Amino acid sequence: MDDGVTEPVAPVALAVAGASLPELYRRHRLALVRLGMLLLGDKAAAEDVVQDVFTRMWHTRTLPRTPETALPYLRRAVVNQVRSLQRRHVLGRRKVPPIDPSAPGPPDVVELSEEHRGVLAALETLPRRQREVLVLRYYCDLSVAAVADALDIHEGTVKSQAARGIATLRTLLTEEDV
Repeated sequence: MDDGVTEPVAPVALAVAGASLPELYRRHRLALVRLGMLLLGDKAAAEDVVQDVFTRMWHTRTLPRTPETALPYLRRAVVNQVRSLQRRHVLGRRKVPPIDPSAPGPPDVVELSEEHRGVLAALETLPRRQREVLVLRYYCDLSVAAVADALDIHEGTVKSQAARGIATLRTLLTEEDV
């Protein structure tokens, strides 16, 4: 599968079709942090993940070939970095703390409705793959093909994991209403 990544490049050439690495960072940081936060449940950890992805790109001098492949490449890198972080925490017998929807957030965080907090809490209970699929498919509004590419899985797997995740969420959220 073509991941859209070039061979390492010289520091002077560290740009994608005229977009420098800092420009890519400014352009995509918020969406990538949001993705990391939805997968991890922790804003600070999500910001660290995004920083790590861009730092690794700088050190390896590896960039996407075209502007069109930049965001899919970055999404995949964030998902992989989240998985690595979660593995390290599990191996260290630690767990990334879950989202606390009632905790006060910084002023730039939009106040979530009770319904949204319930959905986020239910999302935390899903298996990792289902949570990744649902976050990418519905929160990031990606196509089935784009989710499959970001997670390096088949489109059929995306569809089945999404269906299972939605069914589980429906059950969990219906139980809360009872």
